[in-house]
Amino acid sequence: MRVLLDTNIFISREADRVVSSDLASLLGIFNELRSELLVHPLSVTELKNDKDEKRREVNLSKIRAYSILDNPPNPTSDAKYISSIGEPKSEHDRIDNAILFCIYRNAVDFLITEDREILKKSQSLGLEDQVFLIAEALVFFNRFIPPKVQIATPPALVKAHVYDLNIDDPIFRSLIGDYPTFRQWFERISREGRECYVSRRTDGTIGALLIYKIEDDPIPSVPPLPKRKRLKIATLKVTHIGYKIGELLIKVSIDLALHHGIDEIYLTHFIEPEDHLVELIQDFGFFQAAVLPGQRPEPVFIKHLKLTDPWISLEKPVEVSRICYPSFYDGELVGKFIIPIQPEYHEKLFTDFRGRRQSRLPEHLGEFVTEGNTIKKACLTQSKIRKLKPGDIVLFYRSKDLHAITSLGVVDQFNPDTTPGEIIRIIGKRSVYSKDDIERSIKNRSIILFRHHFHLKESISLDTLKSAGILKGHPQTITQIDQAAYEWIKTNGGIDESFTFN
Repeated sequence: MRVLLDTNIFISREADRVVSSDLASLLGIFNELRSELLVHPLSVTELKNDKDEKRREVNLSKIRAYSILDNPPNPTSDAKYISSIGEPKSEHDRIDNAILFCIYRNAVDFLITEDREILKKSQSLGLEDQVFLIAEALVFFNRFIPPKVQIATPPALVKAHVYDLNIDDPIFRSLIGDYPTFRQWFERISREGRECYVSRRTDGTIGALLIYKIEDDPIPSVPPLPKRKRLKIATLKVTHIGYKIGELLIKVSIDLALHHGIDEIYLTHFIEPEDHLVELIQDFGFFQAAVLPGQRPEPVFIKHLKLTDPWISLEKPVEVSRICYPSFYDGELVGKFIIPIQPEYHEKLFTDFRGRRQSRLPEHLGEFVTEGNTIKKACLTQSKIRKLKPGDIVLFYRSKDLHAITSLGVVDQFNPDTTPGEIIRIIGKRSVYSKDDIERSIKNRSIILFRHHFHLKESISLDTLKSAGILKGHPQTITQIDQAAYEWIKTNGGIDESFTFN
C-alpha cells in the first residue's frame, strides 16, 4: 500500500518540535502495515524555499525518513482534471493540484493531509474516500491491525436535554466567540427543555452535538424566506474527527424532520476559510439561500427533502439522491436489483435497523459503528452481474435469519472485479469491512458504493415475495427485477411515494 504524505501534516501541528500523538500513532500503524510512505518532490521544494532558516531545517528534518515519490504524474497536460478543479491561483495551489493528481492517476493509494482545500477538490473529483485527515486515517487504518493497538471509539450518540450540558465545555468556545449572546441563548433554551443529540469523549467532554428546533415562522433574511414548517439546526458541532459523526448528525436531522412531517431543514453559519461544515452539508444538498442581515451577515443554508425541480431527475437520476436526499428517482431510467446480505454485514451497514417495523425517530443510536451510522456506505459482492450503474436502486435482502427485503439504497458507483488491494483503496472511508473480511475470499469482488435512503416500514418476507412471483427462492446472488416488481415492493414495503420521482 502506497501512502502519500502531504508535508502540512508535519508542519501544522501544535508546535514545530512536537509531532502530535495522533500523527505518531498513525505513523506507527503504517509501519506495522508495512506501508510505503512517500512525499511529493514539490512538497520538498516548497519546504526548501522557506526563508526562515530555523523553521526550514526543523520541517525538512521531519520528512527525511520518507521516500520521495519518483517521477510523479504531471497534471498540466490533463485538461479534464484541470477543468474539474480549476486552474491554480498560486504556487501553493499548483503544488496541491500536483499532489492530488497522484491519487487521480492511481500513482498512490491514499493521501494524508490537513489541507481542507485539497479535501474539497477531492470531493469534486469523487476521490474523497481516498483522502484522509490524520484523525480519519487513524480510525480507518487502525482496523487493519491486531487488537492490541485498537483505539477507543466514541460512545453512542444519545438523546439528551440542553440543561444536561456544561456551557463551559470546550466545544462551546468558538460559538461563544462568534455569538456575543450565546450564553443567554443557551440558558433560555435550557429552561425551555430543548432537546439535543450528544456524543461524549472518553473523558466526558462533548465530542459532537446537535441542537434542533421545530419552527413555523418566516425567516427574516435577505431575501426573506416565507413562513413554513421547518426543522432548524441551531447547533451542529463536531470536534471528535475521524468517526463521520457529522454525517450521522445530518442523518439524525433528516430523520427528525421526516418524523415531524417536515420537508425543509435550515441552519445559519458564519463561513470560515477551509470550512469543513460547509463542505459536509453541501454534499447532502444544503445550499446558501439567503443571509441574515447584521454587522456580520450570516449565511442561511437550506435543504429540501423533496425535489423542487423535476427536470433534475430526468437529466441525472443519481443527483436526486445527493441533492434531495432522502428523495430519489425510481423511474424506468434506472435499474432495480435485490442484493442478498448476511446478517453480520447487515448489522454493520444498517446499525439503525431494529426489526421488521422501523421508526424514523432516532431515540438512541446504539453502539457506535462509524460507517454503519452514516448515509454513504459500501457493499462487497461476488456476484457476476455487471449491469449496475450510478442511480440504480438496490434492495437489500437479509439472508439466514430474517429472509426478507429490509432496506433501500441508490448506487453512487459500481466497480466490478476488484482485488483486495483495490477494494481497500476504493471503499476508503465507507468501509465496514476488516482486512480479514476483504481477504477472506480468493476471488475478486465487486464494490457497490451507495447511499442508504430508507428501511422498508414493513420488511417483505421471502414467502411473500414468492407468492407475488418476484422471487422463486432464496436469492443467492444479485438479482435484477423489472419495474412492476419494484413498484409492488415499494407499495407493500411502505416507501412513501412523495419521496420518489419517476
